[in-house]
Amino acid sequence: MSDPADLPATAVLAGYRDRTLSPVEVVDAVLARIERWEPHINALYVDFAEQARAAAVASAQRWQRGEPAGPLDGIALTLKENIATAGCPTPFGTAGSDLTPAAANSPTADRVQEAAGILVGKTTMPDYGMSSSGQSSIHGVTRNPWNLALNPGGSSSGAAAAAAAGYGPIHYGTDIGGSIRLPAGWCGVVGFKPSFGLIPVVPPYLGRTIGPLTRTVADAALATSAVAIPDRRDHTAGPELATDWAAASRPLQLSGLRIGLMTDAGAGFPVEPAVSAAVGAVAELLQSLGAHVEKVEPIMTEDMLAGLNDFWCMRQWSDIRSLPAARKEKISPFIHDWTADAENLTGAVVFAGYSQFDTMAFAADRRLDHVDFLITPTSPVTTWPVEKIVPDDDPTLPFKHVCFTIPFNPAGHPAVSMNCGRVADGTAIGVQFVGRRFDDVRLLRLAAAFEEARPAPAPWPSAPPVSP
Repeated sequence: MSDPADLPATAVLAGYRDRTLSPVEVVDAVLARIERWEPHINALYVDFAEQARAAAVASAQRWQRGEPAGPLDGIALTLKENIATAGCPTPFGTAGSDLTPAAANSPTADRVQEAAGILVGKTTMPDYGMSSSGQSSIHGVTRNPWNLALNPGGSSSGAAAAAAAGYGPIHYGTDIGGSIRLPAGWCGVVGFKPSFGLIPVVPPYLGRTIGPLTRTVADAALATSAVAIPDRRDHTAGPELATDWAAASRPLQLSGLRIGLMTDAGAGFPVEPAVSAAVGAVAELLQSLGAHVEKVEPIMTEDMLAGLNDFWCMRQWSDIRSLPAARKEKISPFIHDWTADAENLTGAVVFAGYSQFDTMAFAADRRLDHVDFLITPTSPVTTWPVEKIVPDDDPTLPFKHVCFTIPFNPAGHPAVSMNCGRVADGTAIGVQFVGRRFDDVRLLRLAAAFEEARPAPAPWPSAPPVSP
């Protein structure tokens, strides 16, 4: 029998229903997996092992009575550390935080609790979530389970590493420019950024979404359905939609679908040959299943990339400039290097940078005018050594790798990253599927069709052996 820590949530729930599995057995297996992997990958900011064991006992009693308390009852899961849970500090990845415990749960933490999910820990992120790196001034270095010398990506770095290592089947992350999809791509897992407004976020922010990192599309749908419930604390959240999440894991029939293939972002890093080949193979596979695949024009321009950098740089500098010196000096040097010239940016430059988000969103939406979905690389590059924060060591323009993911944040489109190949060092390559806003279920059904038809992925990595 498979190790329960490796089972998808859908299989775990089926095991609970037919009583071939117990929440105590599953949670114990997950905690044992964490104990084996955590010294090597450092995916968790804090673990809740004691509370998780108690919750598993209570869940087992409910399942024995045939009275599960919610759709995630007994499922081991994690939350990214910036998804607030009452009583736990949310340092946002930085040692410059004052570590004040959160006064209340975030909407997602509330929904997970109501769904009876079992929180086994909170996952790491880099300083302020402003890099695709596993390096954090407070958490240390999070590593890629496929190759410990490599970066897992970010900013949902711990969530992606935890998903690949088997810290339970569901891991909630956040995404403002690719922070779910990029690490999912590099860690070989499913990373789903739902439509903007579908899952409430506190505090809300332009393009910010919460979504799951999982090993299967069905688990991504299940995880999303549990938290896609309106909450008045997020004024940008949409109304509750009559969404058939149960249908999201049924592979979509591709005959007659039009899919746009974008392998040139228009700005940022050029696409590496291995990435281009892997994504091209996905397009060929979908075409063999009946889809019509056609090339579409790039979305990004260098002005867009520079503009978002100007705006984000000023926003970050504004957040840290008033901190006491003792706290400021604890922040990652990368953040200081990046924001060093921010005070010289004029209001006109920052406003022009902000305006590029609208330009980007309009361009992204137009690419879906005549196609049902888009296919792109998740990232133009494969991941890099864990010691580097950005691939080219350039802190002045550190977002050249987000060129395929960022447009769909301000545009609000749902997007999902899935594994589509590997290179010799074990690095995973991600393909991104994008749908129209609030067409989340059909997008996941496209992902499920690819999941069913793609070549069998590599076995999940095993923890290094324990030293004698």
